[in-house]
Amino acid sequence: MLALACTLLASCASLLGPREVELPLSKLQSGLDRRFPMNNPALELFEIELSRPQLSMLPDDGRVALSLDALAAPPFLHKSWRGTLTLSGRLYIDPQRSAVLMADPRVDRFAIDGVDDSRRLTKIANLLMNNVVADVPLYRFRPEDLRYGGVQLVPTRITTTARGLRVALEPAN
Repeated sequence: MLALACTLLASCASLLGPREVELPLSKLQSGLDRRFPMNNPALELFEIELSRPQLSMLPDDGRVALSLDALAAPPFLHKSWRGTLTLSGRLYIDPQRSAVLMADPRVDRFAIDGVDDSRRLTKIANLLMNNVVADVPLYRFRPEDLRYGGVQLVPTRITTTARGLRVALEPAN
């Protein structure tokens, strides 16, 4: 009897097959808004605060772009500089964290008001962004997101669209 029940459950899971869910840009944006502002010491020379994230999709490249306001302040001066930071990256699924994260971040633009050497700033920002981006999930799946019809699902593929992300879910083996 138990063997029959297990066989029926296994066949139901295989009948369910893969499914796709849409994660709209607005949902992704609200998740990011909760994680910012973020403070990050930069090589112990600057305290950098990143705030006001603005996410956009780059579906032709399979990437996403993230624009942030930046405030840089050296601890030894009573002065700070404001600017903007724009970076992009490709998305991947981290199965241990049940989250969508950004890989291969690239600083596309880093501008500080009153500072003309943007190439040097961009190089410094590229060094720092791997640490910042690696720890900030773009989306975290809740356990109920990964169950459907009594079957445990796992995210397997992400597609970037103009309006958000499309995530393929397949029954767990």
